[in-house]
Amino acid sequence: MANIRDWMPLTRSSMVVPLALTVLAAPACTTAPSSAAEEDTVLTTFTVLADMARNVAGDKIEVVSLTRTGAEIHSYEPTPEDLARGQDARLILANGLGLEGWFTQFTDQIDAPTATLSDGVETIPISAGTYEGQANPHAWMSPEHAHTYVDNIRDALSGLDPDNAAAFEANAEAYKTEISEVGEYLSTELDTLPEAQQALVTCEGAFSYLARDAGLREHYLWPVNADSQATPRQIASTVQFVEDNDVPAVFCESTVNDGAQRQVASESGARLGGELYVDSLSEAEGPVPTYLDLLRHDAETIVAGLTEQEQP
Repeated sequence: MANIRDWMPLTRSSMVVPLALTVLAAPACTTAPSSAAEEDTVLTTFTVLADMARNVAGDKIEVVSLTRTGAEIHSYEPTPEDLARGQDARLILANGLGLEGWFTQFTDQIDAPTATLSDGVETIPISAGTYEGQANPHAWMSPEHAHTYVDNIRDALSGLDPDNAAAFEANAEAYKTEISEVGEYLSTELDTLPEAQQALVTCEGAFSYLARDAGLREHYLWPVNADSQATPRQIASTVQFVEDNDVPAVFCESTVNDGAQRQVASESGARLGGELYVDSLSEAEGPVPTYLDLLRHDAETIVAGLTEQEQP
């Protein structure tokens, strides 16, 4: 199995996307800005978006995440301090598509403008559960749609600081190239699998966009973390899918309990693949301190699991 680092240079960067400024509300910050005053900061709703924005912003604008590393973004509960940070920010960057369900609590209370980074994405509907028919919000997991996020960030920052628009443009273009290389690696490596095994089985249905990019069929225990945990019927259905398709490995995300997926692996004979990251980066010393690291880690882990190689 080729390692993704044979495909692309190791850089600690992130990605960005296009977006429209609207008046919305926002949550809490985990780490205080290191140099700029809070009024000079751009806030994002979670760590993945913060890293994307930092890679476009460079050293021109301070970017801070409202939620902490490892936070479950769907069920986050904002604090009064979050409200104050949102009020003082110059701009708040949100994913949209219903991901930040708590975000509406701020709509009538915060004056800071908000940009929605998923604007322009070709969405995939959630297929089951409470949110059936609504757009799956995890579009940043697609290397293709990540370009939209990068362009939206570029546009939002350029509107905020037009004097540095050329720098934001250059940063965005360089980063999109790196993101594309991850997508190429994933698709090429998985294309060698037997068709029946070209399937991605996870806890949450957070990989619909990544699966579409890579030509994988998707199966999951529950559609959205905010919706439910695994029921006996969901576990039985997933075991059946794994057995019918001879899927060699199943996966779970870093922010949820993997107990149900361990049961699936035990009953189906599949192995539990490595931990995948979706809604949160790791700490700096962890496996995915940046968004680009997250994409690389997940791509390598999926490829290793489905090709029955050693995990990276």
